[in-house]
Amino acid sequence: MSYFGGSWWPARKIVAAALEERFSAHSSGRVLLLKEGGAPWKEHLFTLEADQGIDGQIYYVIYPDQANKWRVQCVPIRPDSFENRLSLPADWRGVRDADLATVSGVKGAIFVHASGFIGGNETKEGIMEMVEISLKQSKS
Repeated sequence: MSYFGGSWWPARKIVAAALEERFSAHSSGRVLLLKEGGAPWKEHLFTLEADQGIDGQIYYVIYPDQANKWRVQCVPIRPDSFENRLSLPADWRGVRDADLATVSGVKGAIFVHASGFIGGNETKEGIMEMVEISLKQSKS
């Protein structure tokens, strides 16, 4: 089966459901929880936000990875952009494991990419704590 028929198009339903349930994922409504990792979500999110008149309101997408750890990925300002709506905190970027747990104050923190677009934690609770801290920073 092709990528578009077997993966890309079915992901729209997953993203739509996550968007509908965004206030259950986080009270701000700015976080999507994808219950299955690996779904191609970006294009669908931008289309669905536009359809619903909520352009730019989602900052983060969280999901379990293949190792059953948790990831937070920042939503870019456009599907083809490397600039995020709200990146993970600057002092976390490029830091790993125990050092990241110390710097962030979040138990189980695994990594934050040097550009601040993605991070990981051992648990869903830990990733939500990372999201909570990240949401509190001012947009810059």
